[in-house]
Amino acid sequence: MTRWLEQQAAVRERRGLVRTPSTRGADERAIDLASNDYLGLAQDPRLAEAASAAAHQWGTGSASSRLVAGTTELHVELERELAALIGIEAGLVFSSGYLANLGITTALGGPGTLIVADEHCHASLIDGFRLSRSAVETFAHNDVAEADRLLRRRSQPRALIAVESIYSVGGDSAPLGELLVLAEEHDAVLLVDEAHSVGVAGTGTQLGYGSVAGTALAGHPGVVITATLSKALGSQGGAVLGSALLREHLVNRARSFIFDTALAPPAAAAALAAVGIIRQEPWRAQAVHHHAARLAEHLNLDPSAGAVQSLRMSSPETAVAASRAAAAAGLRIGCFRPPSVPDGISRLRLTARADLTDADLDHACAVLRDILERTP
Repeated sequence: MTRWLEQQAAVRERRGLVRTPSTRGADERAIDLASNDYLGLAQDPRLAEAASAAAHQWGTGSASSRLVAGTTELHVELERELAALIGIEAGLVFSSGYLANLGITTALGGPGTLIVADEHCHASLIDGFRLSRSAVETFAHNDVAEADRLLRRRSQPRALIAVESIYSVGGDSAPLGELLVLAEEHDAVLLVDEAHSVGVAGTGTQLGYGSVAGTALAGHPGVVITATLSKALGSQGGAVLGSALLREHLVNRARSFIFDTALAPPAAAAALAAVGIIRQEPWRAQAVHHHAARLAEHLNLDPSAGAVQSLRMSSPETAVAASRAAAAAGLRIGCFRPPSVPDGISRLRLTARADLTDADLDHACAVLRDILERTP
């Protein structure tokens, strides 16, 4: 085994794919265009106060699975408020967004289910597909016609279409309206991962409620939503939102819910506070879109559907070099390389945040333009 591990390390080094966790200091002053804290709530004192109060009342950990003794009033209230935010009947909270995706795909999957998935789906969904023992077909990114062809030749009695509302690497959006029509035509469940959408996307008075809120998908019995509490909501955890019947099924069949320790009460309380802030402070989502548009304009990028902007790089090595140069200039950006990118193209990923200032954006754009001019 040791020899094999050494060989694997050498392969990663040769391909420019070595990854090392980037450690942040508590007093770091870098401009953050790398994290998923889109609304700037992870450092908001209201979330910290809510988490602190929950820790004193309920403890720092839940100490049990949800079905034994881990469900508190906070979990129930959080599920109710998340469902109400998006316009869904019921919700079930998991201890991470990853586990929420594993839970829903394995609970709805099996030999009698065909999963038809966009090729850009997140790794958590892909792992769920594998664990579900379902037949799986992938369609070209956002190609509804190809998804239709795959569904037309299915032999399984059940089908599930899996997409992200806003994709985590490219920042583009799924054609949800067309996909809903497709799901209805084929009597399929439409699973929408809203990880990068809740808190950011939406229209009119529901800006920030997510891509599904206020549309024909909200409350539709054939639509299931997954979400994370660790991005725009500034906390930790995940959720599946759908019908009450679906929730009951997950409570009994989702192994990543049944056998996992419940989400810690402080995280549940912080997420609950964030849901209230999203309702009360729509300026945060507006600021994210304004800052994302400004980044796109100054860097000559196509506008994105949410906070994520994507810069293609010529190789993994150039992506790493560019991210290091940015860090040296006081700018933290994302560096995405295979296998983290679904199409094999290395990228710099920039995430707009509500709490950036005009001066932050001007400096970031100047640094990035200079780096790109010097990058082959």
